[in-house]
Amino acid sequence: MAVDANVIIFTRIKEELRKGKSVQSGIKIGFDRALSAIVDGNVTTLIAAAVLYIKGSGTVKGFATTLALGIILSMFTSLVITKLILNAMYSLGVDDVKYFGIEKERKQINFIANKTKFFTISGIMVIACVAMLIVNNARDGHILNYGLDFMGGTTYDIPFSDSQKIDDSLKKEIEDIFMKESGSNDVVIAEVAGANELTIKTVELSEEQRKNLTSAISSKYSVEEDSIQIQSISASVSDEMKSDAIIAVIIAAICMLIYIWFRFKDIIFAGSAVLALLHDVVCVLLVYAAARISVGNTFIACMLTIVGYSINATIVIFDRIRENLGTRTSSDALEGIVNESITQTLTRSINTSLTTFFMVFMLAILGVESVRDFAIPLLAGIICGAYSSVCITGTLWYTIKKAASKKKAGTKNTAEVKKA
Repeated sequence: MAVDANVIIFTRIKEELRKGKSVQSGIKIGFDRALSAIVDGNVTTLIAAAVLYIKGSGTVKGFATTLALGIILSMFTSLVITKLILNAMYSLGVDDVKYFGIEKERKQINFIANKTKFFTISGIMVIACVAMLIVNNARDGHILNYGLDFMGGTTYDIPFSDSQKIDDSLKKEIEDIFMKESGSNDVVIAEVAGANELTIKTVELSEEQRKNLTSAISSKYSVEEDSIQIQSISASVSDEMKSDAIIAVIIAAICMLIYIWFRFKDIIFAGSAVLALLHDVVCVLLVYAAARISVGNTFIACMLTIVGYSINATIVIFDRIRENLGTRTSSDALEGIVNESITQTLTRSINTSLTTFFMVFMLAILGVESVRDFAIPLLAGIICGAYSSVCITGTLWYTIKKAASKKKAGTKNTAEVKKA
């Protein structure tokens, strides 16, 4: 995600070079024009991190700390280090436009004309999410597939003989046995330091399942049944931690709304940004519900990552709309401004989404089970975030803005009639 600031800067520089500016001038103006989008996008996420750190606990507090450090460092590297490197390259003779490239003039895309289609697709996603949660609750008694962190489970301590080597193949065999008997992919295996022993955590098992597992392990690996220790474990993510996380996200959303309202001098910008953010969260929730992905500590981290990613992408487009607004106020001009702004930021949206997507896609392919449980929903969040920032945020702002203008005009006409 840290690549986004550099993508914004480089796109701005290429835009200036297209206008005929020199490389030196293009670098300077490009950084100046990119500053507001980078600062606003990162500060909104930093506000969320601060709220999550103050209100959150455990994993949420740790995530907030990492997020805040990442934001501060990425802003410093993009605004200071990248600028120093570009200026140094220019001084060393890399001063020809061909080394930087020129942003191609894009044909304006009429996003506003397709707003009904966009809103319909988003509406279907929201309805599908609600329907999936209801179906899951009716079928399993839970709206999501809660993992060990939320539901607790059973832990096995299995001591092996010295002749039995503990390696990846053994762990895989043990994992397959537990997954088959428990009917769940939520199996965590860890080696015990200083002993030839494994600790396995899985979902809550019935007495019959415990006996079957103990018998299978004992017969296959020549382990005494009496030496296998079985215990029930409580959920590590307590009800208090869950409620703290939810409250923290709500407070963070309100604080971001206030900040965007203050910076953009328009509550419609703020409201549209938060609605788009909620849209992306719902889409990721749909993936968790439909794919029955285990919900644990990574669920909280995934949702908070999507919140930061979504708000950042939205700010970039809103910043361009604010820049292009100028003195034009008619509804026709407003529609053109929104379409122009989204089209101008399309390169940034595509580049940032692709770079992030490729990285997370590799995690989904090469990562272990717990990493895949994090990466797959995150992939959905990246896709939804790219879709909502390009197709939803600008058109939603335009729709609300136009409705508010009509209402204001209607109120004014009514007042004039009464006065007459």
